[in-house]
Amino acid sequence: MIPWLITTTTVVVVYFLDRWENKHIKSVFDWVPAILLAYLIPAGLSVVLGKDFSSDSIHEYSKLYFIPLAIVAVMSSLSISQLKSIGWKPIIVFVSGSLWIAIFPFFIALFFLDSDLISEIFINQNYWKGIPPIVGSWIGGSTSQLVLKELVECPENIFLTVLILDNILVNVWTILMFQGIKRSNFLNGLLKITNLTMPKDIERQRAKTINSLICFLILLAIVLAANMLLDSFVAKIVVLSFIGLLLSNVIKNWNFKFVLKLGGILILIVMAVLGLKLKFSLFQFEYNFLLFLVIWLVSHFFIMLIVAKILNVNVAWVPIASMANVGGIATAPAVTGAYEKKWMPHAIILAILSMATGTFWGMLTIYLFKTFIIIFK
Repeated sequence: MIPWLITTTTVVVVYFLDRWENKHIKSVFDWVPAILLAYLIPAGLSVVLGKDFSSDSIHEYSKLYFIPLAIVAVMSSLSISQLKSIGWKPIIVFVSGSLWIAIFPFFIALFFLDSDLISEIFINQNYWKGIPPIVGSWIGGSTSQLVLKELVECPENIFLTVLILDNILVNVWTILMFQGIKRSNFLNGLLKITNLTMPKDIERQRAKTINSLICFLILLAIVLAANMLLDSFVAKIVVLSFIGLLLSNVIKNWNFKFVLKLGGILILIVMAVLGLKLKFSLFQFEYNFLLFLVIWLVSHFFIMLIVAKILNVNVAWVPIASMANVGGIATAPAVTGAYEKKWMPHAIILAILSMATGTFWGMLTIYLFKTFIIIFK
Protein backbone atom coordinates (compact mmCIF):
# COMPACT_ATOMS: atom_id res chain seq x y z
CA MET A 1 0.00 0.00 0.00
CA ILE A 2 2.81 2.43 0.90
CA PRO A 3 4.54 2.16 -2.54
CA TRP A 4 1.24 2.96 -4.28
CA LEU A 5 0.70 5.95 -1.98
CA ILE A 6 4.23 7.25 -2.63
CA THR A 7 3.83 6.81 -6.39
CA THR A 8 0.42 8.52 -6.50
CA THR A 9 1.55 11.44 -4.33
CA THR A 10 4.71 11.92 -6.38
CA VAL A 11 2.90 11.96 -9.70
CA VAL A 12 0.21 14.38 -8.51
CA VAL A 13 2.73 16.77 -6.91
CA VAL A 14 5.14 16.73 -9.86
CA TYR A 15 2.36 17.02 -12.45
CA PHE A 16 0.81 20.12 -10.89
CA LEU A 17 4.13 21.76 -9.96
CA ASP A 18 5.24 21.38 -13.58
CA ARG A 19 2.15 23.31 -14.68
CA TRP A 20 2.29 25.97 -11.97
CA GLU A 21 2.84 29.40 -13.55
CA ASN A 22 5.36 30.53 -10.96
CA LYS A 23 8.70 31.87 -12.20
CA HIS A 24 10.67 30.29 -9.35
CA ILE A 25 9.07 26.89 -9.87
CA LYS A 26 9.54 27.21 -13.64
CA SER A 27 13.25 27.96 -13.18
CA VAL A 28 13.63 24.78 -11.12
CA PHE A 29 11.90 22.66 -13.78
CA ASP A 30 14.12 24.21 -16.46
CA TRP A 31 17.05 22.33 -14.92
CA VAL A 32 15.35 19.48 -13.05
CA PRO A 33 12.62 18.20 -15.39
CA ALA A 34 9.46 16.53 -14.14
CA ILE A 35 10.63 13.05 -15.14
CA LEU A 36 13.85 13.31 -13.08
CA LEU A 37 12.00 14.74 -10.10
CA ALA A 38 9.45 11.91 -10.33
CA TYR A 39 12.37 9.48 -10.15
CA LEU A 40 14.15 11.13 -7.21
CA ILE A 41 11.21 11.86 -4.87
CA PRO A 42 10.20 8.19 -4.26
CA ALA A 43 13.85 7.33 -3.65
CA GLY A 44 14.11 10.12 -1.09
CA LEU A 45 10.88 9.06 0.64
CA SER A 46 12.13 5.46 0.78
CA VAL A 47 15.26 6.65 2.58
CA VAL A 48 13.23 8.77 5.03
CA LEU A 49 10.93 5.82 5.79
CA GLY A 50 13.84 3.40 6.01
CA LYS A 51 12.09 0.99 3.64
CA ASP A 52 13.17 -1.02 0.61
CA PHE A 53 10.42 -1.17 -2.02
CA SER A 54 12.60 -2.59 -4.82
CA SER A 55 10.79 -5.96 -4.75
CA ASP A 56 7.24 -4.69 -4.27
CA SER A 57 4.50 -5.97 -6.61
CA ILE A 58 3.99 -2.44 -8.00
CA HIS A 59 6.98 -3.01 -10.29
CA GLU A 60 5.24 -5.95 -11.93
CA TYR A 61 2.09 -3.86 -12.44
CA SER A 62 4.22 -1.17 -14.06
CA LYS A 63 5.72 -3.63 -16.55
CA LEU A 64 2.33 -5.25 -17.29
CA TYR A 65 0.15 -2.16 -17.53
CA PHE A 66 1.79 1.26 -17.15
CA ILE A 67 4.64 0.85 -19.67
CA PRO A 68 2.48 -0.86 -22.35
CA LEU A 69 -0.22 1.80 -21.90
CA ALA A 70 2.38 4.55 -22.29
CA ILE A 71 3.68 2.94 -25.49
CA VAL A 72 0.29 2.51 -27.17
CA ALA A 73 -0.79 6.01 -26.08
CA VAL A 74 2.34 7.70 -27.46
CA MET A 75 2.27 5.71 -30.71
CA SER A 76 -1.38 6.59 -31.25
CA SER A 77 -0.53 10.29 -31.14
CA LEU A 78 1.30 10.22 -34.49
CA SER A 79 -0.60 11.25 -37.63
CA ILE A 80 0.98 10.26 -40.95
CA SER A 81 -1.05 12.87 -42.86
CA GLN A 82 0.35 15.64 -40.67
CA LEU A 83 3.85 14.24 -41.09
CA LYS A 84 3.61 14.61 -44.88
CA SER A 85 3.18 18.38 -44.49
CA ILE A 86 6.79 18.72 -43.34
CA GLY A 87 8.29 17.40 -46.57
CA TRP A 88 10.67 14.53 -47.18
CA LYS A 89 13.93 16.49 -47.02
CA PRO A 90 13.55 17.79 -43.43
CA ILE A 91 12.40 14.29 -42.43
CA ILE A 92 15.56 12.78 -43.99
CA VAL A 93 17.65 15.28 -42.00
CA PHE A 94 15.76 14.20 -38.87
CA VAL A 95 16.17 10.47 -39.61
CA SER A 96 19.89 10.87 -40.27
CA GLY A 97 20.26 12.39 -36.80
CA SER A 98 18.29 9.50 -35.27
CA LEU A 99 20.33 6.89 -37.15
CA TRP A 100 23.60 8.44 -36.01
CA ILE A 101 22.45 8.45 -32.39
CA ALA A 102 21.58 4.75 -32.68
CA ILE A 103 24.77 3.50 -34.38
CA PHE A 104 27.53 5.88 -33.19
CA PRO A 105 28.26 4.03 -29.89
CA PHE A 106 28.65 0.72 -31.73
CA PHE A 107 31.23 2.15 -34.16
CA ILE A 108 33.12 3.79 -31.30
CA ALA A 109 33.21 0.40 -29.54
CA LEU A 110 34.32 -1.29 -32.75
CA PHE A 111 37.19 1.08 -33.57
CA PHE A 112 38.40 1.76 -30.01
CA LEU A 113 38.14 -1.77 -28.62
CA ASP A 114 41.40 -1.59 -26.65
CA SER A 115 40.65 1.76 -25.00
CA ASP A 116 39.73 2.06 -21.30
CA LEU A 117 36.34 3.48 -22.30
CA ILE A 118 35.37 0.32 -24.17
CA SER A 119 37.22 -2.50 -22.43
CA GLU A 120 36.85 -1.23 -18.87
CA ILE A 121 33.84 1.11 -18.68
CA PHE A 122 31.59 -0.26 -21.43
CA ILE A 123 32.29 -3.98 -21.03
CA ASN A 124 33.73 -4.70 -17.56
CA GLN A 125 31.56 -2.15 -15.75
CA ASN A 126 28.54 -2.91 -17.99
CA TYR A 127 28.06 0.74 -18.99
CA TRP A 128 27.03 -0.42 -22.45
CA LYS A 129 23.67 -1.21 -20.85
CA GLY A 130 23.25 2.51 -20.20
CA ILE A 131 23.66 3.32 -23.91
CA PRO A 132 20.22 2.09 -25.14
CA PRO A 133 18.31 4.17 -22.53
CA ILE A 134 20.28 7.21 -23.73
CA VAL A 135 19.38 6.37 -27.33
CA GLY A 136 15.76 6.10 -26.20
CA SER A 137 15.94 9.42 -24.38
CA TRP A 138 17.63 11.27 -27.26
CA ILE A 139 15.26 9.92 -29.89
CA GLY A 140 12.04 8.77 -28.26
CA GLY A 141 12.06 10.65 -24.98
CA SER A 142 11.14 9.26 -21.60
CA THR A 143 8.80 6.51 -22.83
CA SER A 144 11.46 4.89 -25.02
CA GLN A 145 14.09 5.41 -22.35
CA LEU A 146 12.07 3.46 -19.80
CA VAL A 147 11.15 0.67 -22.22
CA LEU A 148 14.77 0.25 -23.30
CA LYS A 149 15.93 0.22 -19.68
CA GLU A 150 13.69 -2.80 -19.17
CA LEU A 151 14.71 -4.46 -22.46
CA VAL A 152 18.44 -4.19 -21.79
CA GLU A 153 18.06 -4.74 -18.01
CA CYS A 154 20.13 -1.65 -17.22
CA PRO A 155 21.43 -1.72 -13.60
CA GLU A 156 20.03 0.98 -11.31
CA ASN A 157 23.41 2.58 -10.58
CA ILE A 158 24.14 3.02 -14.30
CA PHE A 159 20.61 4.24 -15.02
CA LEU A 160 20.90 6.89 -12.31
CA THR A 161 24.20 8.09 -13.79
CA VAL A 162 22.68 8.14 -17.26
CA LEU A 163 19.66 10.13 -16.11
CA ILE A 164 21.69 12.82 -14.37
CA LEU A 165 24.27 13.22 -17.16
CA ASP A 166 21.52 13.14 -19.79
CA ASN A 167 19.61 15.88 -17.99
CA ILE A 168 22.69 18.13 -17.76
CA LEU A 169 23.64 17.64 -21.42
CA VAL A 170 20.11 18.18 -22.76
CA ASN A 171 19.77 21.46 -20.86
CA VAL A 172 23.10 22.74 -22.19
CA TRP A 173 22.24 21.48 -25.69
CA THR A 174 18.90 23.32 -25.65
CA ILE A 175 20.68 26.60 -24.92
CA LEU A 176 23.13 25.94 -27.77
CA MET A 177 20.32 25.11 -30.21
CA PHE A 178 18.47 28.31 -29.25
CA GLN A 179 21.57 30.26 -30.24
CA GLY A 180 22.37 28.04 -33.22
CA ILE A 181 18.99 28.34 -34.95
CA LYS A 182 19.29 32.14 -34.92
CA ARG A 183 22.38 31.77 -37.13
CA SER A 184 20.64 29.55 -39.69
CA ASN A 185 20.62 32.20 -42.43
CA PHE A 186 24.35 32.78 -41.95
CA LEU A 187 25.02 29.03 -42.23
CA ASN A 188 22.75 28.78 -45.30
CA GLY A 189 24.92 31.38 -46.98
CA LEU A 190 28.15 29.75 -45.82
CA LEU A 191 27.08 26.32 -47.09
CA LYS A 192 25.52 27.84 -50.25
CA ILE A 193 22.08 26.37 -49.50
CA THR A 194 19.44 27.94 -51.75
CA ASN A 195 16.25 25.96 -51.04
CA LEU A 196 14.57 28.02 -48.29
CA THR A 197 10.94 27.18 -49.12
CA MET A 198 8.36 27.04 -46.34
CA PRO A 199 6.75 23.70 -45.50
CA LYS A 200 3.03 23.17 -46.05
CA ASP A 201 0.63 24.15 -43.28
CA ILE A 202 -0.17 21.35 -40.84
CA GLU A 203 -3.65 19.94 -41.37
CA ARG A 204 -5.68 20.72 -38.27
CA GLN A 205 -7.74 18.03 -36.62
CA ARG A 206 -11.51 18.22 -36.71
CA ALA A 207 -13.11 19.76 -33.66
CA LYS A 208 -15.17 16.67 -32.81
CA THR A 209 -13.09 13.83 -31.37
CA ILE A 210 -13.73 10.57 -29.52
CA ASN A 211 -14.53 11.01 -25.84
CA SER A 212 -11.40 10.79 -23.64
CA LEU A 213 -12.86 8.00 -21.49
CA ILE A 214 -13.69 5.90 -24.57
CA CYS A 215 -10.15 6.45 -25.85
CA PHE A 216 -8.70 5.29 -22.55
CA LEU A 217 -10.94 2.20 -22.45
CA ILE A 218 -9.87 1.29 -26.00
CA LEU A 219 -6.20 1.55 -25.07
CA LEU A 220 -6.72 -0.40 -21.83
CA ALA A 221 -8.59 -3.17 -23.65
CA ILE A 222 -5.74 -3.45 -26.16
CA VAL A 223 -3.15 -3.72 -23.39
CA LEU A 224 -5.19 -6.35 -21.52
CA ALA A 225 -5.52 -8.38 -24.72
CA ALA A 226 -1.77 -8.08 -25.36
CA ASN A 227 -1.01 -9.32 -21.84
CA MET A 228 -3.28 -12.32 -22.39
CA LEU A 229 -1.92 -13.26 -25.82
CA LEU A 230 1.77 -12.35 -25.59
CA ASP A 231 4.36 -13.45 -23.04
CA SER A 232 7.42 -11.71 -24.46
CA PHE A 233 7.84 -8.10 -23.33
CA VAL A 234 9.63 -7.25 -26.59
CA ALA A 235 6.86 -8.74 -28.72
CA LYS A 236 4.29 -6.88 -26.66
CA ILE A 237 6.03 -3.53 -27.21
CA VAL A 238 6.36 -4.08 -30.97
CA VAL A 239 2.73 -5.18 -31.41
CA LEU A 240 1.36 -2.36 -29.26
CA SER A 241 3.45 0.17 -31.20
CA PHE A 242 1.94 -0.86 -34.52
CA ILE A 243 -1.59 -1.04 -33.07
CA GLY A 244 -1.17 2.49 -31.69
CA LEU A 245 -0.05 3.72 -35.10
CA LEU A 246 -3.09 2.09 -36.71
CA LEU A 247 -5.47 3.69 -34.22
CA SER A 248 -4.23 7.21 -34.94
CA ASN A 249 -4.31 6.83 -38.72
CA VAL A 250 -7.43 4.70 -39.25
CA ILE A 251 -9.82 6.33 -36.77
CA LYS A 252 -10.45 9.80 -38.24
CA ASN A 253 -11.74 11.43 -35.07
CA TRP A 254 -9.09 9.95 -32.79
CA ASN A 255 -8.38 12.14 -29.75
CA PHE A 256 -4.70 13.03 -30.32
CA LYS A 257 -4.59 15.66 -27.59
CA PHE A 258 -5.84 13.25 -24.93
CA VAL A 259 -3.56 10.30 -25.79
CA LEU A 260 -0.49 12.57 -25.84
CA LYS A 261 -1.40 13.94 -22.42
CA LEU A 262 -2.14 10.43 -21.13
CA GLY A 263 1.27 9.26 -22.35
CA GLY A 264 2.95 12.06 -20.41
CA ILE A 265 1.15 11.13 -17.18
CA LEU A 266 1.95 7.43 -17.61
CA ILE A 267 5.63 8.28 -18.07
CA LEU A 268 5.60 10.08 -14.72
CA ILE A 269 3.93 7.05 -13.11
CA VAL A 270 6.49 4.62 -14.53
CA MET A 271 9.34 6.88 -13.46
CA ALA A 272 7.98 7.21 -9.93
CA VAL A 273 7.70 3.41 -9.68
CA LEU A 274 11.30 3.05 -10.86
CA GLY A 275 12.34 5.57 -8.22
CA LEU A 276 11.27 3.07 -5.56
CA LYS A 277 14.24 0.92 -6.64
CA LEU A 278 16.77 3.75 -6.58
CA LYS A 279 19.51 3.91 -3.96
CA PHE A 280 21.49 7.17 -3.99
CA SER A 281 24.65 5.38 -2.84
CA LEU A 282 24.75 3.65 -6.24
CA PHE A 283 25.58 6.85 -8.15
CA GLN A 284 28.87 6.70 -10.06
CA PHE A 285 30.62 9.23 -12.24
CA GLU A 286 33.00 8.48 -15.10
CA TYR A 287 34.67 11.44 -16.83
CA ASN A 288 35.48 9.33 -19.90
CA PHE A 289 31.84 8.37 -20.21
CA LEU A 290 30.75 12.02 -20.01
CA LEU A 291 33.30 12.95 -22.70
CA PHE A 292 31.93 10.16 -24.87
CA LEU A 293 28.38 11.52 -24.46
CA VAL A 294 29.49 15.04 -25.44
CA ILE A 295 31.26 13.80 -28.61
CA TRP A 296 28.25 11.63 -29.44
CA LEU A 297 25.81 14.54 -29.15
CA VAL A 298 27.95 17.07 -31.03
CA SER A 299 28.68 14.64 -33.88
CA HIS A 300 24.94 14.02 -34.26
CA PHE A 301 24.53 17.74 -35.09
CA PHE A 302 27.32 17.77 -37.68
CA ILE A 303 26.01 14.64 -39.40
CA MET A 304 22.66 16.38 -39.91
CA LEU A 305 24.46 19.51 -41.11
CA ILE A 306 26.21 17.46 -43.80
CA VAL A 307 22.92 15.86 -44.84
CA ALA A 308 21.25 19.29 -45.01
CA LYS A 309 24.05 20.49 -47.30
CA ILE A 310 23.71 17.41 -49.56
CA LEU A 311 19.92 17.82 -49.79
CA ASN A 312 20.13 21.63 -50.14
CA VAL A 313 17.61 22.12 -47.32
CA ASN A 314 17.39 25.05 -44.90
CA VAL A 315 19.95 24.64 -42.08
CA ALA A 316 17.23 25.70 -39.61
CA TRP A 317 15.90 22.14 -39.86
CA VAL A 318 19.10 20.85 -38.25
CA PRO A 319 18.56 22.39 -34.78
CA ILE A 320 14.82 21.75 -35.15
CA ALA A 321 15.44 18.05 -35.90
CA SER A 322 18.04 17.85 -33.15
CA MET A 323 15.65 19.27 -30.56
CA ALA A 324 12.80 17.07 -31.84
CA ASN A 325 15.14 14.16 -31.14
CA VAL A 326 17.01 15.26 -28.03
CA GLY A 327 14.73 17.87 -26.50
CA GLY A 328 11.28 16.52 -27.24
CA ILE A 329 7.80 17.93 -27.61
CA ALA A 330 8.28 20.80 -25.14
CA THR A 331 11.57 22.29 -26.29
CA ALA A 332 11.47 21.57 -30.06
CA PRO A 333 8.71 24.13 -30.84
CA ALA A 334 10.26 26.65 -28.44
CA VAL A 335 13.61 26.51 -30.25
CA THR A 336 11.81 26.59 -33.62
CA GLY A 337 9.93 29.73 -32.60
CA ALA A 338 13.26 31.56 -32.28
CA TYR A 339 13.60 31.22 -36.07
CA GLU A 340 10.09 30.92 -37.55
CA LYS A 341 6.94 30.71 -35.43
CA LYS A 342 4.94 29.27 -38.35
CA TRP A 343 7.13 26.16 -38.18
CA MET A 344 6.34 25.40 -34.53
CA PRO A 345 3.53 22.89 -35.35
CA HIS A 346 5.96 21.08 -37.67
CA ALA A 347 8.49 20.80 -34.83
CA ILE A 348 5.79 19.24 -32.64
CA ILE A 349 5.01 16.63 -35.32
CA LEU A 350 8.73 15.81 -35.65
CA ALA A 351 8.96 15.44 -31.87
CA ILE A 352 5.98 13.04 -31.93
CA LEU A 353 7.72 11.09 -34.72
CA SER A 354 10.74 10.91 -32.44
CA MET A 355 8.61 9.56 -29.59
CA ALA A 356 7.13 6.95 -31.91
CA THR A 357 10.43 5.66 -33.28
CA GLY A 358 12.84 5.90 -30.34
CA THR A 359 12.20 2.40 -29.00
CA PHE A 360 12.97 0.81 -32.37
CA TRP A 361 16.22 2.75 -32.77
CA GLY A 362 17.17 1.63 -29.27
CA MET A 363 16.43 -1.98 -30.19
CA LEU A 364 18.88 -1.60 -33.07
CA THR A 365 21.52 -0.32 -30.63
CA ILE A 366 20.89 -3.27 -28.30
CA TYR A 367 21.23 -5.73 -31.18
CA LEU A 368 24.50 -4.16 -32.34
CA PHE A 369 25.99 -4.12 -28.85
CA LYS A 370 24.93 -7.66 -28.02
CA THR A 371 26.56 -8.79 -31.26
CA PHE A 372 29.68 -6.84 -30.31
CA ILE A 373 29.80 -8.35 -26.81
CA ILE A 374 29.37 -11.91 -28.13
CA ILE A 375 32.20 -11.47 -30.63
CA PHE A 376 34.74 -9.60 -28.52
CA LYS A 377 34.15 -10.43 -24.86
